[in-house]
Amino acid sequence: MRHTLLAVALVAACGTAASPAFAQSAQDREIAELKAQIAALASKIEDLETRSDAQSDINIATQENLDKMATTNPVVDTKGGIKITSADKKFEAQIGGRVQFDAYAFDRDIAATTGTTEFRRARLTLQGKAYGWDYKVEQDFAAGTNLEGMRDVFIAKSALGGKFTIGHFKPYRSMEELTSSNEILMMERPFASATGLFSGRQFQQGVGYLRAGGNYTAGFTAFNLRGASGSRNEGVGYAGRVTFAPINTADSTLHFGAWASNENNNLGSADLSAVANYAGRRGPSLTIATVTGASRNQVTAYGLEAAGSFGPMFFQGEYANATFGQPIGPDQDVATWYLQGSWHLNGGHKPYKAGTGVFGSAPVADKGLWELTARYDTIENKDLNREASSWILGLNYYVNPNLRFMFNYTQGDNEVTGDETGQYALRTQFAW
Repeated sequence: MRHTLLAVALVAACGTAASPAFAQSAQDREIAELKAQIAALASKIEDLETRSDAQSDINIATQENLDKMATTNPVVDTKGGIKITSADKKFEAQIGGRVQFDAYAFDRDIAATTGTTEFRRARLTLQGKAYGWDYKVEQDFAAGTNLEGMRDVFIAKSALGGKFTIGHFKPYRSMEELTSSNEILMMERPFASATGLFSGRQFQQGVGYLRAGGNYTAGFTAFNLRGASGSRNEGVGYAGRVTFAPINTADSTLHFGAWASNENNNLGSADLSAVANYAGRRGPSLTIATVTGASRNQVTAYGLEAAGSFGPMFFQGEYANATFGQPIGPDQDVATWYLQGSWHLNGGHKPYKAGTGVFGSAPVADKGLWELTARYDTIENKDLNREASSWILGLNYYVNPNLRFMFNYTQGDNEVTGDETGQYALRTQFAW
């Protein structure tokens, strides 16, 4: 309207200027044309003002609709997987998975071996939150039947400064065992884990509590001696782990830890064994010690950890000692330890996960990441003179955050039979 009044004033002014009687007719025509142009311009200005007011109303309504959508519609995130979060953030659901496809061949010695290919892991994972509770359901289709393939299946709740977990999960013991299979240094874990000392007892049914800070963790688990596919039994177990990182910066971490475990066989319990696959997976094995379920004896173990990540260098080691109870004769002591390390060839640094007290894989740049790896691993039953060891050399190539290729050469040594089988192994791993 302001522009309209201005235009009318200009018209009036022009009319006054053209009123003298001595003006020529040509000037009158020019003034008349100018008046018409000014009037047309005033009309356009008024039309633009009307449109601007209408557009402002539309913009306000659009913003109100956007604000309403932001508070009522769920948020979908596809970075690294599929994650859906409700608008009120009370519910989350995320789908992920991993595929690990292995190929291996053997340098045969005494033991019979067969090289082949296999899916080491083929998992789908659903996890999220609901009403303040966390949940996770994970199935490994490469492990056999549905029950045999159950991995993490639990609900969890934050309380008392930590988190309670109920269901099927790993007891808090062994640093390497608690490291995700997506981020382990070698294709297989060392003997101080469910790959050796706790053979076949990786996941157990029970309850756990874990508390963590910026440089420490403390966790305790009570569980039944039954995996998802195991028979019902009355065996019970306990495990606890504490860690401390006196140095924990962006480029340097020094970690120390200790853990203890007790597994007590009871009615219906299966045998508790320590088994060493000393020349890699699917290679020859040596049973180090066993507690039979019928004997209702127990396995008591403790372990010490040390690890560090300094720039491109990484090292990790554990020592574990376990006592296997026997119904007749003295108990048997089993000792195992390993030392492993890596060097990133073109930049990279293994980050420390302070919430769980383990190390993850280095972030991958656009050019990819190369990592040299090595491990020495040994396990011995001191009372039966059974011993096995292996050394491994490896190379990891991280193409991007989801894709990794791994190569391992393992040289095994069975001190009982003298077998020295070797294994060449290659893994293609994709995780999301």
